[in-house]
Amino acid sequence: MTDNNHSKHVKLLFEVEREDGSVDIESVWAVPVAEGYKIDNIPFYAKEVACNDVVSAATDEDGALRYTGLSVASGHSTIRLWFADESNVAPVREHLRGMGCSSELDLSRLVAVDVPPSVAYPDVRAYLDEQEAAGIFEYEEACLGQG
Repeated sequence: MTDNNHSKHVKLLFEVEREDGSVDIESVWAVPVAEGYKIDNIPFYAKEVACNDVVSAATDEDGALRYTGLSVASGHSTIRLWFADESNVAPVREHLRGMGCSSELDLSRLVAVDVPPSVAYPDVRAYLDEQEAAGIFEYEEACLGQG
């Protein structure tokens, strides 16, 4: 999260369909804004959304906020990396940080990367392609805010 004051943050729930057709839930931090909820961390599993996107949500029967759609795209992109060897995670994250991208780690080998609109995506993609070809990780473009 970009702010340590959790009092204004809310959790949004995203339904994420698995390969076998079952559905998991990912919770993402967001901040209420006039247009809906501004995503305030990098989604790991939800597709078609990125950090700083503004989304709409509805309260379910349990009182939880559930994602209902994208309201305003931020131009950020979300990339997922799956590493064959977790010893490669830290140097790759450091390299991406040097390119201007932030990242979050889950399960010791899964990294979600935020590519802000101020970073040239073709440069990031060239690095991703090079590392994937070398067998360092596989990557998925979960949400492209820029091409």
